[in-house]
Amino acid sequence: MQNKIKILIPGGTGFIGYHLSSFLIKKGWVVHSLSKSKPKKNRKVPGVKYIFCDIRNKKKLKDKLNNYYDYIVNLSGYVDHSKNESITRIHFQGCKNLVSNFQNNKPRKFIQIGSSIEYGKRKSPQKEISIKKIDTLSVYGNAKLKSTLFLLSLFNKKSFPSTILRLYLVYGPNQDYNRIIPYVISKSLKGKKFNCSPGNQFRDFTHIKDVIDAIYKTIKSKKSNGEVINIGYGRPIKIKDVIQKIVKYVGKGEPIFSKLKIRNDEPLKLYPNISKAKKILNWSPKISFRKGIKKTIKYY
Repeated sequence: MQNKIKILIPGGTGFIGYHLSSFLIKKGWVVHSLSKSKPKKNRKVPGVKYIFCDIRNKKKLKDKLNNYYDYIVNLSGYVDHSKNESITRIHFQGCKNLVSNFQNNKPRKFIQIGSSIEYGKRKSPQKEISIKKIDTLSVYGNAKLKSTLFLLSLFNKKSFPSTILRLYLVYGPNQDYNRIIPYVISKSLKGKKFNCSPGNQFRDFTHIKDVIDAIYKTIKSKKSNGEVINIGYGRPIKIKDVIQKIVKYVGKGEPIFSKLKIRNDEPLKLYPNISKAKKILNWSPKISFRKGIKKTIKYY
């Protein structure tokens, strides 16, 4: 057991955390998940040790995490585009609390899962430019960007081995129904009518297996320390086309377009330049949207 690689996954009970835990358990790693609540039945991975604690509570977190970990992949928090200030505490303060536990006993790598929203209104394809001003127009985006800047500063000042992966839209089996792809699949499988926005937005979709591959390659890469790296498919798809493809593959379902409004802070085009991921991680997505969406429909 002492020779096994140990990893801590804050947010390990979520969609990405479930897939990452499953992948690493199969590799024989010791996997600890940290979350506020228990995993759903369909996301409980045999062999994973589940630790329960709110990462906003620094004292309790210190009591719970008294072990050394080779790697930490921070998936904690949740996507919320409201103006709720608790979003800042769970993402930014939570990240700082986690790091404070390991500054004197550094992991080999700390991977922060960031977000494309950190770029604010910067035009796509978005590159990993240096961003100093907190101007994402979103409390969630600001919290994510503050975490990124904190970790980059810590790397430069104290060589804390951190990497930030900025994810775009991820999809695949076992995702919650409040995300667009499982929502559309669910309504279509039931043959129901469902309301949609006009669908004029262009978005980037990456299959979960490709994202897990990117995280694993980041874990193994020494070149990635101190870097911000975009992880996405690199080619956007119109949301209306995504919905129509799903309905076509399922064979039923009736989307009612323009019934929902697009958010004011929502950009029309959002997709990444992934040349840095290709260069530093030797990573590129392998699963086409057509193949990935058919596999996902089959799961649901």
